[in-house]
Amino acid sequence: MEKINFTPKDIVNKHFKPKMRGYDPADVDEFLDDVIKDYETYSKETQRLEMENDRLVSKVDELTKQLAVGKSGQAARPSASVTNMDILKRLSNLERHVFGAQLNDDMNQDNRF
Repeated sequence: MEKINFTPKDIVNKHFKPKMRGYDPADVDEFLDDVIKDYETYSKETQRLEMENDRLVSKVDELTKQLAVGKSGQAARPSASVTNMDILKRLSNLERHVFGAQLNDDMNQDNRF
């Protein structure tokens, strides 16, 4: 990061030596006033962005820690969730097979009468 050479105060306090046929002091002062305003805006925006960056870095650190805790908790039982899903699928298939067969039998008995 490059160093900033002037502050708004440095610009305000800068005095130029008058010379023959030099620049119009009123024009120089007006221009420097605009430069000062830009420097002040730049300074405020830089501070705001630094605060926002610090907040976001903290948030990333917090989320990284939460993710690490979540992964360590999952490492102990990664197959449990897969196994639970498999069990639920098997139960669903079994229920369809058993109750589906019963429904077919009931419908066949009703058709006999």
